[in-house]
Amino acid sequence: MSETWNPWHGCRRISGGCLSCPVYQKDYRYGRNPSLVFRTKAFDLPVQKSRSHAFRLCPTDHLVKTCTTSDFFIEEADAWRPEAWQYIHSRPDLTFLIITKRPERIAHALPEDWDAGYGNVRIGVSVESQYTADRRVRILLSLPILEKSIVVEPMLGPVRLSKYLETGEISSVSCGGESGPHARVCDFSWVLDLMLECVRYNVPFRFTQTGGLLKKGDRIYTIGEKDQAMQAEKAGVNYGEVVAV
Repeated sequence: MSETWNPWHGCRRISGGCLSCPVYQKDYRYGRNPSLVFRTKAFDLPVQKSRSHAFRLCPTDHLVKTCTTSDFFIEEADAWRPEAWQYIHSRPDLTFLIITKRPERIAHALPEDWDAGYGNVRIGVSVESQYTADRRVRILLSLPILEKSIVVEPMLGPVRLSKYLETGEISSVSCGGESGPHARVCDFSWVLDLMLECVRYNVPFRFTQTGGLLKKGDRIYTIGEKDQAMQAEKAGVNYGEVVAV
Protein backbone atom coordinates (compact mmCIF):
# COMPACT_ATOMS: atom_id res chain seq x y z
CA MET A 1 0.00 0.00 0.00
CA SER A 2 1.06 3.61 -0.46
CA GLU A 3 0.07 7.02 0.82
CA THR A 4 0.73 10.53 -0.48
CA TRP A 5 2.23 13.38 1.54
CA ASN A 6 2.33 16.88 0.06
CA PRO A 7 4.00 19.17 2.62
CA TRP A 8 3.88 22.02 0.09
CA HIS A 9 2.07 22.67 -3.17
CA GLY A 10 2.92 24.54 -6.34
CA CYS A 11 5.85 24.40 -8.73
CA ARG A 12 7.64 26.17 -11.58
CA ARG A 13 8.17 24.63 -15.01
CA ILE A 14 11.85 24.02 -15.73
CA SER A 15 11.95 21.81 -18.85
CA GLY A 16 9.91 20.39 -21.73
CA GLY A 17 8.55 17.57 -19.60
CA CYS A 18 6.64 20.14 -17.53
CA LEU A 19 4.55 21.40 -20.46
CA SER A 20 1.47 19.29 -19.67
CA CYS A 21 2.04 19.05 -15.92
CA PRO A 22 -1.15 17.66 -14.29
CA VAL A 23 -0.68 19.96 -11.29
CA TYR A 24 -0.82 22.99 -13.59
CA GLN A 25 -3.85 21.62 -15.40
CA LYS A 26 -5.75 21.01 -12.17
CA ASP A 27 -4.85 24.35 -10.60
CA TYR A 28 -5.86 26.25 -13.73
CA ARG A 29 -9.17 24.36 -13.70
CA TYR A 30 -9.88 25.66 -10.20
CA GLY A 31 -8.62 29.19 -10.84
CA ARG A 32 -5.42 28.78 -8.80
CA ASN A 33 -1.90 29.94 -9.61
CA PRO A 34 0.10 26.68 -9.98
CA SER A 35 3.48 28.42 -9.67
CA LEU A 36 2.65 29.81 -6.23
CA VAL A 37 4.41 27.55 -3.70
CA PHE A 38 2.80 27.35 -0.27
CA ARG A 39 2.95 25.10 2.77
CA THR A 40 -0.09 22.86 3.06
CA LYS A 41 -2.24 21.80 6.00
CA ALA A 42 -0.71 18.35 5.62
CA PHE A 43 2.79 19.69 6.31
CA ASP A 44 3.19 17.64 9.50
CA LEU A 45 1.18 14.60 8.31
CA PRO A 46 3.91 12.05 9.19
CA VAL A 47 3.58 12.96 12.87
CA GLN A 48 -0.14 13.71 12.98
CA LYS A 49 -2.15 11.43 15.25
CA SER A 50 -5.81 10.50 15.48
CA ARG A 51 -7.96 10.84 18.58
CA SER A 52 -6.86 7.36 19.55
CA HIS A 53 -3.24 8.63 19.46
CA ALA A 54 -2.32 6.42 16.50
CA PHE A 55 -0.34 7.87 13.61
CA ARG A 56 -2.52 8.87 10.67
CA LEU A 57 0.20 7.45 8.44
CA CYS A 58 0.46 3.95 9.86
CA PRO A 59 3.10 1.31 9.06
CA THR A 60 0.64 -0.62 6.89
CA ASP A 61 0.82 2.28 4.41
CA HIS A 62 4.61 1.77 4.30
CA LEU A 63 5.37 3.72 1.12
CA VAL A 64 4.82 7.48 1.21
CA LYS A 65 4.93 9.27 -2.15
CA THR A 66 6.34 12.63 -1.14
CA CYS A 67 5.67 16.00 -2.78
CA THR A 68 3.64 14.86 -5.79
CA THR A 69 2.17 18.35 -6.35
CA SER A 70 5.48 20.19 -6.10
CA ASP A 71 9.20 19.41 -6.07
CA PHE A 72 10.69 18.53 -2.69
CA PHE A 73 13.87 20.44 -3.57
CA ILE A 74 12.28 23.60 -5.00
CA GLU A 75 13.91 26.81 -3.75
CA GLU A 76 10.73 28.27 -2.28
CA ALA A 77 10.60 25.42 0.25
CA ASP A 78 14.13 25.90 1.61
CA ALA A 79 12.86 27.36 4.90
CA TRP A 80 10.41 24.48 5.47
CA ARG A 81 12.49 21.52 4.35
CA PRO A 82 14.63 21.06 7.53
CA GLU A 83 11.47 20.47 9.54
CA ALA A 84 10.13 18.10 6.88
CA TRP A 85 13.38 16.11 7.13
CA GLN A 86 12.86 15.84 10.88
CA TYR A 87 9.42 14.32 10.32
CA ILE A 88 10.87 11.86 7.82
CA HIS A 89 13.69 10.86 10.16
CA SER A 90 11.24 10.34 13.03
CA ARG A 91 9.30 7.71 11.05
CA PRO A 92 11.76 4.90 10.20
CA ASP A 93 8.74 2.59 9.91
CA LEU A 94 7.76 4.36 6.66
CA THR A 95 9.58 4.63 3.33
CA PHE A 96 9.51 8.07 1.73
CA LEU A 97 9.76 8.18 -2.07
CA ILE A 98 10.96 11.52 -3.49
CA ILE A 99 11.09 12.15 -7.26
CA THR A 100 12.70 15.42 -8.40
CA LYS A 101 13.61 17.36 -11.52
CA ARG A 102 16.09 19.42 -9.48
CA PRO A 103 18.91 17.04 -8.48
CA GLU A 104 21.42 19.89 -8.60
CA ARG A 105 19.81 21.23 -5.40
CA ILE A 106 19.89 17.97 -3.43
CA ALA A 107 23.45 18.19 -2.06
CA HIS A 108 22.77 21.54 -0.40
CA ALA A 109 19.31 20.54 0.83
CA LEU A 110 20.19 17.40 2.78
CA PRO A 111 20.00 17.38 6.60
CA GLU A 112 23.21 17.57 8.66
CA ASP A 113 22.86 13.99 9.90
CA TRP A 114 22.29 12.53 6.42
CA ASP A 115 25.74 10.88 6.13
CA ALA A 116 25.33 8.09 3.51
CA GLY A 117 21.57 8.59 3.48
CA TYR A 118 18.47 7.83 5.54
CA GLY A 119 17.50 4.18 5.26
CA ASN A 120 13.84 5.10 4.82
CA VAL A 121 14.31 7.55 1.91
CA ARG A 122 14.40 6.70 -1.80
CA ILE A 123 15.24 9.51 -4.21
CA GLY A 124 14.82 9.45 -7.97
CA VAL A 125 15.04 11.85 -10.87
CA SER A 126 12.31 12.51 -13.41
CA VAL A 127 13.52 12.87 -17.01
CA GLU A 128 11.79 13.18 -20.38
CA SER A 129 14.58 13.01 -22.96
CA GLN A 130 18.17 11.89 -23.44
CA TYR A 131 19.36 15.43 -22.71
CA THR A 132 17.58 15.65 -19.35
CA ALA A 133 18.59 12.07 -18.48
CA ASP A 134 22.27 12.78 -19.11
CA ARG A 135 22.08 15.94 -17.04
CA ARG A 136 20.03 14.71 -14.10
CA VAL A 137 21.12 11.09 -13.73
CA ARG A 138 24.80 12.05 -13.66
CA ILE A 139 24.10 14.30 -10.70
CA LEU A 140 21.99 11.65 -8.96
CA LEU A 141 24.82 9.12 -9.20
CA SER A 142 27.24 11.54 -7.54
CA LEU A 143 25.10 11.90 -4.41
CA PRO A 144 25.09 9.92 -1.13
CA ILE A 145 21.69 8.26 -1.54
CA LEU A 146 21.10 4.65 -0.51
CA GLU A 147 18.45 3.91 -3.13
CA LYS A 148 18.26 5.74 -6.46
CA SER A 149 15.70 5.47 -9.24
CA ILE A 150 14.91 6.95 -12.66
CA VAL A 151 11.44 7.95 -13.88
CA VAL A 152 11.21 8.58 -17.63
CA GLU A 153 7.90 10.40 -17.76
CA PRO A 154 6.57 11.86 -19.90
CA MET A 155 8.64 9.86 -22.37
CA LEU A 156 9.09 12.25 -25.29
CA GLY A 157 11.76 10.36 -27.21
CA PRO A 158 14.13 7.39 -27.02
CA VAL A 159 16.20 7.36 -23.82
CA ARG A 160 19.28 5.18 -23.36
CA LEU A 161 20.33 4.45 -19.78
CA SER A 162 22.84 1.59 -20.11
CA LYS A 163 25.86 3.63 -18.99
CA TYR A 164 23.99 4.48 -15.79
CA LEU A 165 22.44 1.06 -15.19
CA GLU A 166 25.82 -0.66 -15.48
CA THR A 167 27.01 1.20 -12.36
CA GLY A 168 24.71 -0.97 -10.25
CA GLU A 169 23.49 2.11 -8.37
CA ILE A 170 20.05 2.40 -9.98
CA SER A 171 17.47 0.33 -8.11
CA SER A 172 14.56 0.76 -10.53
CA VAL A 173 13.40 2.44 -13.75
CA SER A 174 9.88 3.36 -14.83
CA CYS A 175 8.50 5.15 -17.85
CA GLY A 176 5.21 6.42 -19.18
CA GLY A 177 3.58 8.55 -21.83
CA GLU A 178 2.10 12.01 -21.46
CA SER A 179 -1.49 12.67 -20.40
CA GLY A 180 -3.70 15.71 -20.81
CA PRO A 181 -5.37 17.57 -23.68
CA HIS A 182 -2.05 18.43 -25.32
CA ALA A 183 -0.34 15.06 -24.88
CA ARG A 184 2.58 14.30 -27.16
CA VAL A 185 3.09 10.88 -28.75
CA CYS A 186 4.88 8.09 -26.90
CA ASP A 187 6.32 5.44 -29.22
CA PHE A 188 6.03 1.92 -27.81
CA SER A 189 9.37 1.03 -29.41
CA TRP A 190 11.04 3.49 -27.01
CA VAL A 191 9.43 1.65 -24.10
CA LEU A 192 10.59 -1.75 -25.37
CA ASP A 193 14.17 -0.58 -25.92
CA LEU A 194 14.35 0.84 -22.39
CA MET A 195 12.86 -2.33 -20.93
CA LEU A 196 15.49 -4.46 -22.71
CA GLU A 197 18.26 -2.29 -21.27
CA CYS A 198 16.86 -2.87 -17.78
CA VAL A 199 16.63 -6.62 -18.34
CA ARG A 200 20.25 -6.66 -19.54
CA TYR A 201 21.41 -5.12 -16.26
CA ASN A 202 18.79 -6.82 -14.09
CA VAL A 203 17.20 -3.52 -13.03
CA PRO A 204 13.45 -3.65 -12.26
CA PHE A 205 11.35 -1.85 -14.88
CA ARG A 206 7.75 -0.66 -14.98
CA PHE A 207 5.65 0.84 -17.79
CA THR A 208 3.29 2.99 -15.73
CA GLN A 209 0.97 4.50 -18.33
CA THR A 210 0.60 4.68 -22.09
CA GLY A 211 -0.15 8.39 -22.22
CA GLY A 212 -2.92 9.86 -24.34
CA LEU A 213 -1.25 9.03 -27.67
CA LEU A 214 0.61 5.75 -28.06
CA LYS A 215 2.33 4.79 -31.30
CA LYS A 216 2.68 1.08 -32.12
CA GLY A 217 4.12 0.34 -35.52
CA ASP A 218 2.50 2.67 -38.04
CA ARG A 219 -0.59 3.42 -35.92
CA ILE A 220 -1.20 6.01 -33.22
CA TYR A 221 -3.81 5.07 -30.63
CA THR A 222 -5.80 7.60 -28.60
CA ILE A 223 -6.24 6.30 -25.06
CA GLY A 224 -8.49 7.82 -22.42
CA GLU A 225 -6.84 8.88 -19.18
CA LYS A 226 -8.67 6.32 -17.05
CA ASP A 227 -7.43 3.48 -19.29
CA GLN A 228 -3.78 4.49 -19.65
CA ALA A 229 -2.42 2.62 -16.61
CA MET A 230 -4.47 -0.47 -17.40
CA GLN A 231 -3.31 -0.57 -21.03
CA ALA A 232 0.30 -0.18 -19.92
CA GLU A 233 -0.12 -3.14 -17.58
CA LYS A 234 -1.66 -5.20 -20.38
CA ALA A 235 1.41 -4.55 -22.53
CA GLY A 236 3.20 -7.13 -20.38
CA VAL A 237 6.62 -5.46 -20.40
CA ASN A 238 7.15 -4.97 -16.66
CA TYR A 239 10.23 -6.63 -15.22
CA GLY A 240 11.00 -7.35 -11.58
CA GLU A 241 9.64 -5.51 -8.56
CA VAL A 242 9.50 -1.73 -8.84
CA VAL A 243 8.66 0.75 -6.12
CA ALA A 244 5.35 2.48 -6.93
CA VAL A 245 5.78 5.87 -8.62
